[in-house]
Amino acid sequence: MTLRHFLSLFDIDAQEAHQLIKRASELKHLQRQGITHALFPHTVMGMIFEKPSTRTRVSFEAGMAQLGGSAIFLSPKDTQLGRGEPIADSARVISSMVDIVMVRTSAHAKLQEFAEYSAVPVINALTDYNHPCQLLADMQTFSELRGAIQGRTVAWLGDGNNMCNSYIEAAAVFDFELRIATPLGFEPNGALCTQYADRLTVLNDASAAVRDADLVTTDTWISMGQEQDKQQRAQHFAPYQVTAELMAQAKPDALFLHCLPAYRGQEVSAEVIDGPQSGVWEQAENRLHAQKALIELLLRSKT
Repeated sequence: MTLRHFLSLFDIDAQEAHQLIKRASELKHLQRQGITHALFPHTVMGMIFEKPSTRTRVSFEAGMAQLGGSAIFLSPKDTQLGRGEPIADSARVISSMVDIVMVRTSAHAKLQEFAEYSAVPVINALTDYNHPCQLLADMQTFSELRGAIQGRTVAWLGDGNNMCNSYIEAAAVFDFELRIATPLGFEPNGALCTQYADRLTVLNDASAAVRDADLVTTDTWISMGQEQDKQQRAQHFAPYQVTAELMAQAKPDALFLHCLPAYRGQEVSAEVIDGPQSGVWEQAENRLHAQKALIELLLRSKT
C-alpha cells in the first residue's frame, strides 16, 4: 500500500496536477447532471478544524457524502486535542478509525506531525504556511473559464500570506509567471521566493504587477488572528485594492479570483467582485469538485 498525503502542491507532479483538474471538471459535470458518483461507499473522513471555516467544511462534508462516504467534524473544544493530547497520539488513534483525514490548523508543523504519525492520507485544508486545496479550485476555475494557464501571467495583490505562498507553488507546478505586489515587510516566504525566482517577480507596485495579466487575484487583508492590527494593515494595503481602474490595466479578458471571504471596499471593490470579469462564485463551488478529485487520487493510491 502506498500512503500519500497532500500537504502542499508539491505532493503531486505536474502531470497529476493537470489530470486532477481535468477529473475535477468531470466530477462537476456529473454533479450538475444529477449523475450519482458514489465511488467510495462507507468511507469515512475525519475533519479536524482548529480554525473556523465555511467553504472548507461544507465542500469536504458535501464531497464525502456525494462520494458515498461520510465525514466527522472534530474541533479542539470537542476532542482531547484541545486538552493537550500529543498530536502524534491523536494521529495514531484517529487514523486507525477513519479512511482519510483533513486538517485545518494554524502552525504548519502541526499538520506535518499529524501526517507523520497517520496511517491514512492527510489533506492540508489550510495552515499559516499554505492553502493548496484552494489553489486546485483556482486552477480548475481558470481552466474552465479561460483555458490552459500554462505560460500565462498571474498577478497577486496584497499580503504575502499562505495563499500567496500557494500561488508560488502553483506557478512551479502549473507553469505560469507570477507577479506579486505587496507592501514592504509583507513579502511571501523568502525560501520559496528564492527557490522559484525564475517563476516570480516581487514588486511594490500594483499597476506593474497587473499590467497585461491574464489572472488577477487577492485575499483579505486581515486574516484570522490579525484582527488587532486591522487599522494598521488597512493603511499598508490600501494601494493594493483591486479596482476597476486597476483591472483595466490587465488583459481585456483577465479573470478576477478571490478565495473568500471578501470585504468589498477593502481588498476589492464591489464593482470588480460582482462584475463580469469575476469568477469567484465558480471558484468557490470548485472547492467541492477539486477536493473530490483529490480524495479520489489519495484513496486510489492506498489500494
